[in-house]
Amino acid sequence: MIRKGMRFITSSSKNVWLIHSATTAIAATLALSIASFLNMGEIYWAPITTIIVMQSTLGSSWDTSKQRLIGTVVGTLLAGLLYEVNLPLPVILGVGIFIMGLICSGLHLVLSAFRFAGVTYAIIILLPHTETAWRIGVHRFIEVALGITVALVVTAIAPDHPFSKK
Repeated sequence: MIRKGMRFITSSSKNVWLIHSATTAIAATLALSIASFLNMGEIYWAPITTIIVMQSTLGSSWDTSKQRLIGTVVGTLLAGLLYEVNLPLPVILGVGIFIMGLICSGLHLVLSAFRFAGVTYAIIILLPHTETAWRIGVHRFIEVALGITVALVVTAIAPDHPFSKK
C-alpha cells in the first residue's frame, strides 16, 4: 500500500513485518561482522548503510546506491583536500558543504548522493582521528560499499522480501 510517496507495510502482506525485520537484522549483522573482520576503523557505517538501503526496492536501491557511492567519493576527496587547510572549523565545514553541493549538481547527482557526501565530509573533518584524512575516507568508502553490497544481496535473495519484487 503506497500513499503519497510514503511506503506502508500492511499486516495483510504475508507477514512482511516479520520478513522485513528478519532480513534487515540479518543484513545489518552480516555487514557489521564483515566490517569487523576486515578491521575497519568505523565499523558502524556498514550496518547503518545496510539499514538505509534495505528500506528501498531492489531496483531503486541499485540506482540510489550508485549515487550514494559517488557521493561518498565526493565527500572523501573534498575532505582529503580541505582537511589540512588552516581556517576555523566552522568555515571549513560550511565551505566544504557548499562546494560539495556545487560538485554534486555539476555531476547531476541526486540529493541522496549529496547527503552521503556531506556525512562523509563531516565525519572526516569534524571527528578527531589518529589517521590521515585520506585513509579515513578510504575506510568510509569501503564501509559504505560493504553496507550497500550486503543490503542489495540480501534483498535480492531473501524469500518474499517485501521490497525485492520491484
